[in-house]
Amino acid sequence: MKMTVRMKLFACMGLLVLIVSITFSLTTQVYTGGLIDKFQREHIDTRYLSATPEEQIEIFKSYFLDNVQLNALLNVTHGVRLFFFVTIGLIFSFWISGVLTLPLKKLTAAIERVAQGDLNVKVPVDTKDEYGKVAQTFNVMTLRLHEAEEARRRLVADVAHELRTPLSVMQLKLENYQQAGHPVPPEMLLRLHDEVIRLSRLVNDLHELSLAESGRLSLERKPLDLTVHLERIVDDVKYEAEENGLEICLYTISRPVIVMADARRITQVLINLLTNAIRYTPRGGKITVEIEDRVVDRSVFFACVSVIDTGIGIPTEELPHLFDRFYRVDEARSRHTGGTGLGLSIAHHFVKAHGGFIRVASQPDEGTIFTVFLPSGNGIY
Repeated sequence: MKMTVRMKLFACMGLLVLIVSITFSLTTQVYTGGLIDKFQREHIDTRYLSATPEEQIEIFKSYFLDNVQLNALLNVTHGVRLFFFVTIGLIFSFWISGVLTLPLKKLTAAIERVAQGDLNVKVPVDTKDEYGKVAQTFNVMTLRLHEAEEARRRLVADVAHELRTPLSVMQLKLENYQQAGHPVPPEMLLRLHDEVIRLSRLVNDLHELSLAESGRLSLERKPLDLTVHLERIVDDVKYEAEENGLEICLYTISRPVIVMADARRITQVLINLLTNAIRYTPRGGKITVEIEDRVVDRSVFFACVSVIDTGIGIPTEELPHLFDRFYRVDEARSRHTGGTGLGLSIAHHFVKAHGGFIRVASQPDEGTIFTVFLPSGNGIY
């Protein structure tokens, strides 16, 4: 059983009482022994021995009580004992206060270092009591702060990098035409307009991602039949898939699959997954969309939508980073196709805001499976 701070304090006070009790008992025993020895030397004489047993008891009793009262008032031994007890109490109190405040001193020093900007500080977790829990919580907090600071720095660097590319393109083209002194042709305006659209998409994606990450994403949750909703989405992307020489199939179940969700956000998630599948599946490949109901995960029922492709796949070492901002498995390919690198991160946070999650499984040159888990709402009616 782990000792709490309260239990430790109780144990220490009990130990103090025990020490004082033993000390008092020993000093009393020594004092009483000395008093009896003194009585034997001074009062056991012929008169005492000739007295009756009752008289002897009265003589000893009167002597003992007189000496105890006198000692209580005047005897230096009483002051020495009192001083001894007080000294022990003070020393013990000083020691236990140091023991109880030592973890707080370590934590205070660590907090001061964090206040100075050192987010790598850690407090040793030496116990499993309340102090240990505080130290462990502090370490977790500093780790989260460190991760948040690293994420902020990466975000600033990534945003600057992403904004620099289209801005540099527009600036270079405009400067070239300005120096040449020729009017800007319509096709050049069209290219500049494409770059502006790309910038607008990036800004909108960043705005939605920041809302989702901070938990401030507004959701209009309503009962949504995923079966019907998926049929519409697949029908919307079927033309693009056929243009790329791909077969797209939807497998649903006969009964409605109801979830409480924001239809617009879920549409954005599924469109993103299907678009990626179309983009990275070679001509002649196949994309399959499957839906399942009442899937149990950690004692919770979920409705699942899986997007399965026969595309180029994703290396295993890349999977843990797949939902990071601006992460691209193939930088050149993503820039060629116009992606911002935010789509999967947005999808991940949108699904998380609904109380669900996304899982991915992939093998290079064999294909990828993205599965969206949304809390099932079939029990609402």
